[in-house]
Amino acid sequence: MSGDLAATSRSQMRETSTEAETEAAGEALGRSLSAGNVVLLFGDLGAGKTAFVRGMALGIGANPDEVSSPTFTIVQEYTGRAATLYHVDLYRLEPAEIDDLGLDDLVSGDGIVAIEWAERWKGRPDDVTEVRLEHRGDDRRAIEIRPGACK
Repeated sequence: MSGDLAATSRSQMRETSTEAETEAAGEALGRSLSAGNVVLLFGDLGAGKTAFVRGMALGIGANPDEVSSPTFTIVQEYTGRAATLYHVDLYRLEPAEIDDLGLDDLVSGDGIVAIEWAERWKGRPDDVTEVRLEHRGDDRRAIEIRPGACK
């Protein structure tokens, strides 16, 4: 089903075969997001999380060329037409450092928040959109989107 969305009772499944298709999946989600939405991204290294967020940035009208993995800066901001996208990477952080980040304040703010390695955040809210990416060899990815509070 490469490139096609398949809806299940609550989630959408998509298989992509190029980085551009992974970005397009993120762009489609980005178009449905508004200020206050939170997207939690799950997947191993190389699963395509940052490419997906690059597409989200395009979907909200931000410059996708500015998107890179925020591994060393922890949080990056991309200004879109109607909201700012906050891109967070928890990969290198210890639990105490994650607690000190103030993620609760960030997710209750007026931006859109995308958090990579979200499984590392034990206090994550329930009313979110979850994106699970699985690397399937070469550039192929399986993407599951579980909608939450998209407005």
